[in-house]
Amino acid sequence: MKSGALTSVKLPADWSVETILPIEFQGREITLEAHAYQGETDAEQMVVLVHRDPDVANGSAAIPVVRIHSGCVTGDIFHSLRCDCYQQLQAALKAITEVPLGVIVYAPYHEGRGIGLFKKIQAYALQDQGLDTVEANIEVGAPIDSRDYSLAARVLQDLGMPEIKLLSNNPAKEQALKAHGIRVAERLPLVIKPNKFNKRYLETKRARMAHKL
Repeated sequence: MKSGALTSVKLPADWSVETILPIEFQGREITLEAHAYQGETDAEQMVVLVHRDPDVANGSAAIPVVRIHSGCVTGDIFHSLRCDCYQQLQAALKAITEVPLGVIVYAPYHEGRGIGLFKKIQAYALQDQGLDTVEANIEVGAPIDSRDYSLAARVLQDLGMPEIKLLSNNPAKEQALKAHGIRVAERLPLVIKPNKFNKRYLETKRARMAHKL
Protein backbone atom coordinates (compact mmCIF):
# COMPACT_ATOMS: atom_id res chain seq x y z
CA MET A 1 0.00 0.00 0.00
CA LYS A 2 1.67 3.19 -1.17
CA SER A 3 1.86 6.45 0.74
CA GLY A 4 3.37 9.89 0.25
CA ALA A 5 2.78 13.60 0.48
CA LEU A 6 -0.29 15.10 -1.12
CA THR A 7 1.92 17.48 -3.03
CA SER A 8 3.25 14.53 -5.06
CA VAL A 9 -0.12 14.10 -6.79
CA LYS A 10 -0.25 15.92 -10.12
CA LEU A 11 -3.76 16.74 -11.25
CA PRO A 12 -5.23 18.23 -14.41
CA ALA A 13 -6.76 21.70 -14.21
CA ASP A 14 -10.24 20.29 -14.90
CA TRP A 15 -9.90 17.33 -12.56
CA SER A 16 -13.44 17.24 -11.13
CA VAL A 17 -17.07 17.43 -12.17
CA GLU A 18 -20.29 16.92 -10.23
CA THR A 19 -23.93 16.12 -10.78
CA ILE A 20 -26.96 14.66 -8.99
CA LEU A 21 -27.45 10.89 -9.06
CA PRO A 22 -30.80 9.39 -8.01
CA ILE A 23 -30.49 5.70 -7.12
CA GLU A 24 -32.79 2.89 -6.03
CA PHE A 25 -31.58 1.22 -2.86
CA GLN A 26 -33.51 -1.35 -0.84
CA GLY A 27 -36.80 -0.25 -2.35
CA ARG A 28 -36.18 3.46 -1.73
CA GLU A 29 -35.32 6.29 -4.08
CA ILE A 30 -32.30 8.19 -2.75
CA THR A 31 -30.72 11.26 -4.26
CA LEU A 32 -26.95 11.50 -3.95
CA GLU A 33 -24.33 13.97 -5.06
CA ALA A 34 -21.98 12.37 -7.58
CA HIS A 35 -18.48 13.80 -7.94
CA ALA A 36 -16.10 12.39 -10.56
CA TYR A 37 -12.36 12.96 -10.34
CA GLN A 38 -9.55 12.47 -12.85
CA GLY A 39 -6.06 11.75 -11.58
CA GLU A 40 -2.71 12.14 -13.29
CA THR A 41 -3.44 9.30 -15.76
CA ASP A 42 -6.61 8.22 -17.53
CA ALA A 43 -6.73 5.08 -15.37
CA GLU A 44 -6.80 7.06 -12.14
CA GLN A 45 -10.45 7.98 -11.82
CA MET A 46 -12.79 8.07 -8.85
CA VAL A 47 -16.48 8.52 -8.30
CA VAL A 48 -17.60 9.93 -4.98
CA LEU A 49 -21.20 9.54 -3.84
CA VAL A 50 -22.27 11.90 -1.06
CA HIS A 51 -25.43 11.65 1.02
CA ARG A 52 -26.30 14.79 2.99
CA ASP A 53 -29.20 15.54 5.30
CA PRO A 54 -30.61 19.06 4.84
CA ASP A 55 -29.07 20.16 8.16
CA VAL A 56 -25.62 19.27 6.84
CA ALA A 57 -26.23 21.31 3.70
CA ASN A 58 -27.13 24.21 5.99
CA GLY A 59 -23.80 24.17 7.79
CA SER A 60 -23.84 21.29 10.30
CA ALA A 61 -20.33 20.25 11.35
CA ALA A 62 -20.97 16.49 11.17
CA ILE A 63 -17.88 14.33 10.64
CA PRO A 64 -18.53 12.33 7.46
CA VAL A 65 -18.75 8.55 7.55
CA VAL A 66 -16.59 7.46 4.59
CA ARG A 67 -16.13 4.18 2.77
CA ILE A 68 -13.21 4.04 0.31
CA HIS A 69 -14.27 1.11 -1.85
CA SER A 70 -11.90 -0.67 -4.20
CA GLY A 71 -13.59 -1.50 -7.48
CA CYS A 72 -14.35 -5.20 -7.99
CA VAL A 73 -15.93 -6.23 -11.29
CA THR A 74 -16.56 -9.81 -10.18
CA GLY A 75 -18.04 -8.78 -6.83
CA ASP A 76 -19.70 -5.39 -7.30
CA ILE A 77 -21.25 -6.22 -10.69
CA PHE A 78 -21.63 -10.00 -10.78
CA HIS A 79 -22.01 -10.58 -7.00
CA SER A 80 -19.17 -13.10 -6.76
CA LEU A 81 -19.12 -15.17 -3.59
CA ARG A 82 -15.32 -15.52 -3.67
CA CYS A 83 -14.91 -12.14 -1.97
CA ASP A 84 -17.00 -9.88 0.28
CA CYS A 85 -16.88 -6.79 -1.97
CA TYR A 86 -20.54 -6.71 -3.04
CA GLN A 87 -21.76 -7.27 0.50
CA GLN A 88 -19.42 -4.58 1.81
CA LEU A 89 -20.59 -2.11 -0.84
CA GLN A 90 -24.24 -2.73 0.04
CA ALA A 91 -23.50 -2.41 3.76
CA ALA A 92 -21.60 0.82 3.07
CA LEU A 93 -24.51 2.26 1.07
CA LYS A 94 -26.81 1.48 3.98
CA ALA A 95 -24.43 3.05 6.47
CA ILE A 96 -23.85 6.30 4.56
CA THR A 97 -27.56 6.87 3.96
CA GLU A 98 -28.37 6.53 7.66
CA VAL A 99 -26.06 9.30 8.91
CA PRO A 100 -26.20 13.07 8.42
CA LEU A 101 -23.16 13.03 6.11
CA GLY A 102 -22.05 9.83 4.39
CA VAL A 103 -19.63 9.24 1.53
CA ILE A 104 -18.50 6.41 -0.73
CA VAL A 105 -15.24 7.00 -2.58
CA TYR A 106 -15.25 4.40 -5.37
CA ALA A 107 -11.85 3.60 -6.87
CA PRO A 108 -12.26 1.41 -9.99
CA TYR A 109 -8.49 1.20 -10.61
CA HIS A 110 -8.04 -0.55 -7.24
CA GLU A 111 -9.30 -3.80 -8.80
CA GLY A 112 -7.70 -6.83 -7.13
CA ARG A 113 -6.02 -4.67 -4.48
CA GLY A 114 -4.50 -2.66 -7.30
CA ILE A 115 -3.17 -5.47 -9.54
CA GLY A 116 -5.94 -5.24 -12.15
CA LEU A 117 -8.66 -7.58 -13.37
CA PHE A 118 -6.49 -9.89 -15.50
CA LYS A 119 -3.94 -10.61 -12.78
CA LYS A 120 -6.73 -11.00 -10.25
CA ILE A 121 -8.30 -13.78 -12.32
CA GLN A 122 -4.83 -15.32 -12.73
CA ALA A 123 -4.56 -15.28 -8.95
CA TYR A 124 -8.02 -16.85 -8.64
CA ALA A 125 -6.86 -19.75 -10.82
CA LEU A 126 -3.89 -20.31 -8.51
CA GLN A 127 -6.19 -20.16 -5.49
CA ASP A 128 -8.15 -23.00 -7.14
CA GLN A 129 -4.91 -25.00 -6.86
CA GLY A 130 -4.59 -24.33 -3.12
CA LEU A 131 -2.74 -21.04 -2.75
CA ASP A 132 -4.17 -18.33 -0.53
CA THR A 133 -4.68 -14.78 -1.82
CA VAL A 134 -1.28 -13.55 -0.62
CA GLU A 135 0.59 -16.50 -2.09
CA ALA A 136 -1.32 -16.26 -5.39
CA ASN A 137 -0.49 -12.57 -5.86
CA ILE A 138 3.19 -13.28 -5.29
CA GLU A 139 3.09 -16.20 -7.72
CA VAL A 140 1.73 -14.03 -10.56
CA GLY A 141 4.44 -11.44 -9.88
CA ALA A 142 2.10 -8.91 -8.30
CA PRO A 143 2.29 -7.04 -4.99
CA ILE A 144 0.15 -8.29 -2.13
CA ASP A 145 -1.50 -4.87 -2.07
CA SER A 146 -0.50 -2.05 -4.44
CA ARG A 147 -3.36 0.37 -3.80
CA ASP A 148 -2.43 4.04 -3.62
CA TYR A 149 -4.64 6.31 -1.50
CA SER A 150 -3.09 9.66 -2.44
CA LEU A 151 -5.88 10.55 -4.88
CA ALA A 152 -8.57 9.47 -2.40
CA ALA A 153 -7.03 11.75 0.21
CA ARG A 154 -6.83 14.65 -2.24
CA VAL A 155 -10.49 14.09 -3.16
CA LEU A 156 -11.57 14.19 0.49
CA GLN A 157 -9.62 17.42 1.00
CA ASP A 158 -11.28 18.90 -2.10
CA LEU A 159 -14.70 18.04 -0.68
CA GLY A 160 -13.86 19.79 2.59
CA MET A 161 -13.54 16.53 4.53
CA PRO A 162 -10.09 16.51 6.16
CA GLU A 163 -11.49 14.52 9.10
CA ILE A 164 -13.55 11.36 8.65
CA LYS A 165 -14.97 8.28 10.29
CA LEU A 166 -13.64 5.45 8.16
CA LEU A 167 -15.77 2.43 7.26
CA SER A 168 -13.11 -0.26 7.03
CA ASN A 169 -11.70 -3.39 8.65
CA ASN A 170 -8.23 -2.59 7.30
CA PRO A 171 -5.81 -0.75 9.64
CA ALA A 172 -3.36 -0.27 6.75
CA LYS A 173 -5.96 1.78 4.88
CA GLU A 174 -6.39 3.99 7.92
CA GLN A 175 -2.63 4.49 8.22
CA ALA A 176 -2.30 5.28 4.50
CA LEU A 177 -4.96 8.00 4.71
CA LYS A 178 -3.31 9.48 7.80
CA ALA A 179 0.01 9.54 5.94
CA HIS A 180 -1.72 11.66 3.29
CA GLY A 181 -3.05 14.17 5.82
CA ILE A 182 -6.55 12.82 6.51
CA ARG A 183 -7.54 12.70 10.18
CA VAL A 184 -9.35 9.47 11.01
CA ALA A 185 -11.47 10.20 14.06
CA GLU A 186 -12.76 6.63 14.20
CA ARG A 187 -12.57 3.42 12.22
CA LEU A 188 -15.94 1.70 11.97
CA PRO A 189 -16.06 -2.06 11.27
CA LEU A 190 -17.76 -3.42 8.17
CA VAL A 191 -17.78 -7.16 8.89
CA ILE A 192 -19.56 -9.54 6.53
CA LYS A 193 -20.67 -13.08 7.41
CA PRO A 194 -18.45 -15.57 5.52
CA ASN A 195 -19.73 -18.17 3.10
CA LYS A 196 -18.16 -21.46 1.97
CA PHE A 197 -16.51 -19.75 -1.04
CA ASN A 198 -14.87 -16.79 0.73
CA LYS A 199 -14.13 -18.25 4.16
CA ARG A 200 -10.42 -18.77 3.40
CA TYR A 201 -10.17 -15.39 1.65
CA LEU A 202 -11.47 -13.65 4.78
CA GLU A 203 -9.28 -15.73 7.07
CA THR A 204 -6.23 -14.76 5.00
CA LYS A 205 -7.14 -11.08 5.32
CA ARG A 206 -7.40 -11.51 9.08
CA ALA A 207 -4.32 -13.68 9.65
CA ARG A 208 -1.88 -12.30 7.05
CA MET A 209 -3.04 -8.73 6.42
CA ALA A 210 -4.19 -7.73 9.93
CA HIS A 211 -7.78 -6.98 8.94
CA LYS A 212 -10.05 -6.69 11.99
CA LEU A 213 -12.67 -9.34 11.21
